[in-house]
Amino acid sequence: MSDEDQSNKTEEPTERKLRKARDKGDVPSSRETGNLMSVFSLLMITVFLLPQLLPEFAGVLRGLFQMAGQIEIGEDATGLADLGAVMGRLSGGLAIVLGPVVLVMVLAALFGVLIQGETVVALERIKPKPSKISPIAGLKRLFSADTLVEFLKNVAKVLVVGAIAISVAHESVTAVWQMPSAVPEAFLNYVKQGVMRLLIATTLFLAVIAVIDILWKRAQWIKKQRMSMKDLRDEHKDSEGDPHIKAKRGEIRRKRARQRMTVAVPTATLVLTNPTHYAVALKYVPGVDQAPVCVAKGTGLVAAQIRRIARENEVAIVENRPLARTLHALVEVDDTIPVEHWQAVAEIIGYISDLRRNIRRKPPSGSQLRDVD
Repeated sequence: MSDEDQSNKTEEPTERKLRKARDKGDVPSSRETGNLMSVFSLLMITVFLLPQLLPEFAGVLRGLFQMAGQIEIGEDATGLADLGAVMGRLSGGLAIVLGPVVLVMVLAALFGVLIQGETVVALERIKPKPSKISPIAGLKRLFSADTLVEFLKNVAKVLVVGAIAISVAHESVTAVWQMPSAVPEAFLNYVKQGVMRLLIATTLFLAVIAVIDILWKRAQWIKKQRMSMKDLRDEHKDSEGDPHIKAKRGEIRRKRARQRMTVAVPTATLVLTNPTHYAVALKYVPGVDQAPVCVAKGTGLVAAQIRRIARENEVAIVENRPLARTLHALVEVDDTIPVEHWQAVAEIIGYISDLRRNIRRKPPSGSQLRDVD
């Protein structure tokens, strides 16, 4: 990616962009957490495990030395079998002794991955890519800002850890020489104390480096995922759909709704209105329909079109404001009306039927006839 292209990416990445990067295995990762947990695991081993494991380790070797004079190694294939049995006993004993050490180091490595907060498993990372073997891409990575930061960080680690090691070694040697009665048996304890001080100081230093490195890698990752205005528009099109296509689909839906309404409204028994804002066309055929069915509904211009089609097809239009609003909110097209409104609608249908038979009577309460043949 050129510097000019990168300069155009000034917008913060969206959650969708970050999620796609994680799915590809592109997450901020710090090697310093691995170094920190390696040193920390050595510290835990030195403090807690070595005092118990050293006697057991010495016991395994002691048993081997004691049996050395009794072990017989044959010739040819028999000798190889005898040697394999001896090595098997030695390996089994060492595995039992060193098993806790390996377990601590593995757990420390897993914890070092988990504390970074971004853990993914993606096959995308292991797929072969030309950029990984490209000399030009390699030169770009070699002279990049990340490489410079890694170089300065490694130099700082070598200098600081070296200074810590020299300081601890100097103090330990000076303490040994100043002892009035130094005996060889006491050297092991002094070595252990010196190693512990070295590991503690190194762990604290690497903890600071790891925290800084995690923050740096996350900031660089966010910067890498930044988007240009074109990227944002393209993502919006992908997630929401192209506005032109979306408008075309809306127009198709409206056209189909108008066609459906043109067919459905003429079959209606009556149209309830508000009188101008809402319109609900109901159909009821005695002996066929269990209850009145909504065949069309709408507001505004759609309501006006329902009323127009009803007049053209001599469908009764009845104004009942509360009933029209209620049914418009509760009933979907092709659904029957709720039971609690059967009585009110039945009275209106009965009133319209009487009018069609030239029986004149007072309309139901709250209703007013607008148009009927």
